[in-house]
Amino acid sequence: MAAAQQAAAAGHTGAHPPAQAAAADAGHPPPLAKVTELMTKPLPDYPGKEALLIQVEYPPGAADPVHRHDAHGFIYVLEGSIVMGVQGGKPVTLTAGQTFYEGPDDLHTIGHNASATEPARFLVLLLKNQGAPILTTVP
Repeated sequence: MAAAQQAAAAGHTGAHPPAQAAAADAGHPPPLAKVTELMTKPLPDYPGKEALLIQVEYPPGAADPVHRHDAHGFIYVLEGSIVMGVQGGKPVTLTAGQTFYEGPDDLHTIGHNASATEPARFLVLLLKNQGAPILTTVP
């Protein structure tokens, strides 16, 4: 599973952090995010739904492709600094202890490490349809 998510993270958002822009200019793709599934739990009180907890590690300069989750997504930053944004909203820079929410209809247009030199790590709790993919990239 992590390999598929890492492959999905190889795209870009159109908002280039300095390290990502430098990598793109040098002909190198941005670094890949490492995604680790920590727990999946069916929610019997909500038939057909499950909770999925993942940890995402952004190396310096890492960025996500434009995507959607088709889920409620709750983000909690553990370390480092990340930039998140959804279509129609303003980008937000988050540091350890801060949170972010994405709704099932949101298009996640910006998601990257705010630092070109330090890694970042965060948790994502997704409340989604059972068996649905973690994310769907959008061209």
